[in-house]
Amino acid sequence: MSDKEQEAVVRVVKGDPTPEELAALIAVITARVAAAETEPATERASDWASYWRNVRRPLQHGPGRWRASAFPR
Repeated sequence: MSDKEQEAVVRVVKGDPTPEELAALIAVITARVAAAETEPATERASDWASYWRNVRRPLQHGPGRWRASAFPR
């Protein structure tokens, strides 16, 4: 396949960007793809969830505990 036969990867559908603007866009996309390939995929809980996981007291089980859970210790 020659260069002219290759399918376009990026297509401008609205507006008229300058060659410099297109070059900047391509640079950002290339950097993001390269960073995504080098970083290991780890699933991490959000900071909000991890905060409450550390702050919350363990749940107490038993009769009447739902009522007692509303009262501070």
